[in-house]
Amino acid sequence: MKELPIHIQLDPDSGLTLYEQIYEYIRNEIRTGNLLRNEKLPSARFLSEYLQVSRTTVDMAYGQLVAEGYVESQPRRGYFVSAFEELYALEQGRQETVTESVNENDTSVTYCDFSPNAIDMRFFPYATWKKITKNTLVDANSHMFSLGEPQGDASLRETICRYLHGSRGVNCTPEQIVIGAGNDYLLVLLEKILGRHIPVAMENPTYVRAYRIFRSFAYPVPLVPADENGMRVDCLRKTGAQAAYVMPAHQYPLGVSMPIGRRMELLKWASEAPERYLIEDDYDSEFRYKGKPLPSLQASDADGRVVYIGTFSKAIAPAIRISYMVLPYPLLKRYRERCGFYSSTVSRIDQTILNEFIRDGYFERYLNKMRKRYREKHDLLLNGLKPLEQAFLISGSNAGLHIVLMDRKGRSEDALAQAAMDAGVKVYPMQDYRIEKADSEEPARMILGYGALTPDEIVRGVEILKRIWA
Repeated sequence: MKELPIHIQLDPDSGLTLYEQIYEYIRNEIRTGNLLRNEKLPSARFLSEYLQVSRTTVDMAYGQLVAEGYVESQPRRGYFVSAFEELYALEQGRQETVTESVNENDTSVTYCDFSPNAIDMRFFPYATWKKITKNTLVDANSHMFSLGEPQGDASLRETICRYLHGSRGVNCTPEQIVIGAGNDYLLVLLEKILGRHIPVAMENPTYVRAYRIFRSFAYPVPLVPADENGMRVDCLRKTGAQAAYVMPAHQYPLGVSMPIGRRMELLKWASEAPERYLIEDDYDSEFRYKGKPLPSLQASDADGRVVYIGTFSKAIAPAIRISYMVLPYPLLKRYRERCGFYSSTVSRIDQTILNEFIRDGYFERYLNKMRKRYREKHDLLLNGLKPLEQAFLISGSNAGLHIVLMDRKGRSEDALAQAAMDAGVKVYPMQDYRIEKADSEEPARMILGYGALTPDEIVRGVEILKRIWA
C-alpha cells in the first residue's frame, strides 16, 4: 500500500475553517482521481500531528467525508476511500465545476450532490468545542480515565433526560437511559434485551442500515407498506411481528410525519399483546420548519411499550458518535440482567465534553442557528422547484433535511437519476431504500437532500434539474 502524499497547505486567513480546508483537500483528491478507491488515508492522530491541528479538527473533517460517502471507516483498520461507480474530474477551488453536455450545447455546470445523509459543518462552533475540550483535559483527574458506568455517566444521562423532556416530551428518568457509540451498538444491546429470532416489522422503503443490522441478528423482518401517514397498522397486524421499528417524526426516506391518529393506532397494537414493543428512531426530530415540533411517540406511551433511540450525529456532527436509548422499566430490568456487564463504548472524556456542551446552553444556541440555516435552504429548494410542480409532486417537506419528488410523467427512477448524473448532479432514487422492489406501476420517486449544500449549490443544482426534468 503506497503512503498518501500530503500537500495540504492550511491557511488561517483563507476564510475557511481548518476543518473545511482538510475536508475540501481530501474530497478534491478523491474526485480528481489522485486518491483511488480503497486507498488508506492517514490516521486521524497522524494527520493532526503532521498538520499541527487538534485531533477534533481532523475527526470533524473525516466525519464529514464519511457522512457524504467519500470515505469509509473500517473498525480497527482506519479510513479508506469509498468505491465509487463514477468519479468526476473537477476543477480545483471552492466552486469546482464539471463540463458536461446538456441538450445540444456544452454547458459548464457546478457539481452538486443532493445527499440526504450529509449535514452542514461550516457553522459548527469549533472554538467552543475546543475550549471545552481543553478545560476538560486540564481539569481531568484519574476517575475520568476509568471505564465508568456501563449505561454512561450519570451526569450526562441527567442532562440528556432534561433535554429530551423539554424538546421531545420524552417521559423518563436518567436510570432508563443507556448511552452508546452510535445506534448500531444500541441495536446490538436491544437484540440481547428483546431476545433472539423475534420478528421486527419495518416499513418499505426504510432505513436500510437498520434492516441489515436486524437481519444480522437472524431476526425475521416482515415488511409493512406505508401510506401518507406512515406504517399501516392494518398490514402490521397481519405480520405476526413482536416489535415494529418506526420513525414517526420524519420517516426515512419517505419524509412522512406521522399524525397523532396513526401513533395511537401503533400504541394500541403494541398494548394488545404481551412483549410487544415499538422501536422509535427519532434521528432528525430537531429540524422542523413549520408549526411546533411534534412530540415523540414515547411521550404518548402510557404502557411502557416504546423503546426510544436518538443520536447527536445529525444535530451536532457525524464524528460525535454518541447515541442514547430510553428503555421502558421492564426492559431496563432485563438490560441489567443480560447486558449490565458490558462496558460503556463512549469515553468519559467525550461524555464530559458533550455534557458541558449541552448543559451550558451551547447546544441549544447551535441548534437554533442550524434550524435557521436549514430552513433557509429548505425554502430556497422548494421555491426553486416550483417550475417542476407540473412534472413532480413534492412531499416530505417542512421537516428533516431532504424532500421527495414523485414523477407525474411515467418516467423511471433509473432514467431520472442517470439524466441528472450526466449533467453533473447526483440525486437518490427511492429504489435504493427499498428492501423489496416496488410495483412496476408505482411512480418514480427521487430524494433530494440539502443539508450540506450551500445556497449557491442548491440554486445551480435546481437550475440543472429544471432543464433536464421539466
